[in-house]
Amino acid sequence: MMGRRKTDPFLLEIFKNAFDTIAEEMSLTIIRTAYSQIVRDSLDFSTALCDERGRTIAQGVCTPMHLGSFYDALQTMSGKIGDDVHPDDVLIMNDPYAAAGQHLPDIYVVRPIFYENALRGWATTLAHHSDVGGIVAGSNALGAHEIWQEGLRIPVLKLMDRGRRNTTLWDMIALNVRTPDLVLGDLQAQMAAAATGARAMVRLFERYGADTVLRAIADLNDYARELAEAEIGDLPDGVYHFTDHIDGIGENPEPIILKVRVEIKGSRVLVDWDGSSAQVSGGVNSTFPFTKACAYAALRSVMKADVPNCHGFTEIIEIRAPEGTVVRPVSPAPCGARGITGYRMIDCLFGALSQAAPDRVTADGSGGSTLPTIAGVHGGKQFVFCETAMGTWGASLVNDGLDGGPHIGANQSNVPIEMIEQAYPIRIEHYGFVADTGGPGRRRGGLAIRRDYRLLAEAATLNVRSDKRAYPPHGLFGGCQGKPSMNRLVSGDKVIVLPVLLKEPVPIKKHDLFSHEMPSGGGYGPATEREPERVLEDCRLGKISTEGARRDYAVVLIESEADIMIDVDATQQLRHLKSLAASNEEIPSGNGGKKEIDFVFTAEGGANDD
Repeated sequence: MMGRRKTDPFLLEIFKNAFDTIAEEMSLTIIRTAYSQIVRDSLDFSTALCDERGRTIAQGVCTPMHLGSFYDALQTMSGKIGDDVHPDDVLIMNDPYAAAGQHLPDIYVVRPIFYENALRGWATTLAHHSDVGGIVAGSNALGAHEIWQEGLRIPVLKLMDRGRRNTTLWDMIALNVRTPDLVLGDLQAQMAAAATGARAMVRLFERYGADTVLRAIADLNDYARELAEAEIGDLPDGVYHFTDHIDGIGENPEPIILKVRVEIKGSRVLVDWDGSSAQVSGGVNSTFPFTKACAYAALRSVMKADVPNCHGFTEIIEIRAPEGTVVRPVSPAPCGARGITGYRMIDCLFGALSQAAPDRVTADGSGGSTLPTIAGVHGGKQFVFCETAMGTWGASLVNDGLDGGPHIGANQSNVPIEMIEQAYPIRIEHYGFVADTGGPGRRRGGLAIRRDYRLLAEAATLNVRSDKRAYPPHGLFGGCQGKPSMNRLVSGDKVIVLPVLLKEPVPIKKHDLFSHEMPSGGGYGPATEREPERVLEDCRLGKISTEGARRDYAVVLIESEADIMIDVDATQQLRHLKSLAASNEEIPSGNGGKKEIDFVFTAEGGANDD
């Protein structure tokens, strides 16, 4: 039963929507005023309103993996500045160790909200900047050995002090980045968004009074916690394990283990990453605030109720991770490419949660954004092109995997071809889905996406963050794995297969072509249980070939000049033969009690019950 609140429920709903609207208005301000494509077009940024203690009130829609870390960042910020905060101040920070940041390209810009001479909250923004210096353009140095190689580290500082510009800091930032016009422009966009949020919150205080608004914020957090408790309480108590891998960095990669234990007990959840790999000498380490944010995003996504996206729902979730691991590194571990680990942690959590809530999760997908970066000098000016390229989803109990959509950890977008070609010496020569790549299953995984980039400048460097080649996206409950990723560099007559995670940028020259194929989604349920009519429709849409229909689904299709038809008799015979040859082993579908189940997915895509 929901607790009694002081705020009228109808008024509380009005406040909830008002807070959400303000957070969205902040997001729109950034979209309309940002300079760089990775912020404006890829939408790699986040906005939120927080109370005076740093607890989230409302979030913009962009990047859940950012938002869950705002509380830790603001706690650190408050501890650093103490009472030295005033109206029209604007604070900035990015350092993972000195400011509870995520990685150096993600810069927080935060504005205090004052009403009646008292601090009432914070208008917060975070944006991934096109470059913050370091040894690699774009500041995602996979081969970095320490954080000092990754770029400019900003502790908690004032970007604006009582409305006055801190020119020393602005000048220092401009001098240390490769794209100062874009970085400074995006910082100003964040400032504009924070000012928008602060003004709107002040209007709410003026309309309803401080006591009413603050009471509504407290009640909203209580309501979110109570809804989340009810949602988790509906799941079976038990301990659920899952183990997955990141391929590793460079030419001879060593797999990086992610191992999670999820314990559901009543209305509480424990997420424990004990057993994951030690922190690595490479930029994929995930800072602990980011690790917590990924767990919040995964668990919020399996809740059916419309739980408010505020701090309250996180209070029922405990996150543990040993220090010195890839999911909780200690200084000076590099973490510039920590995003690949964050997406993989959400996927790993979905693997564990599939045992408790098989109807609420998908099979494995493309693993979130890959990050191709092409940088050089053109027309006498430095350019850094990078985008968070999104791929596809795995299948669920009732639906095929989404073809071409963002990972649930980040509502981001692929940059339109026209915007790339207008702004950079790059031509996109291919962009589309790849047939016969979706993981076969009763419900098919989403198709892989391929994008080809042709360099038009005289020379440049190529860096790429991708994953899921040695360990492709897994299927669930008899569904087959998706297709692995692939990166190829075509230079003249030579075709070079690049590592999944480049340890160092690769030099490229004019007319070289980088072909980037993202992983596809895994299937859900046995492929021979897929309705032949769905297979036929996929073939008519070009998603699978007639050969793929026979090979993967045991469906025989007959092509003619006019149409494609199902050979019903041949299909029944082929499926009968396949069923006789199929293994009798069952894949665990859930855990209704306390028994511990451990899913380990191998490179071959099979499920082993440890």
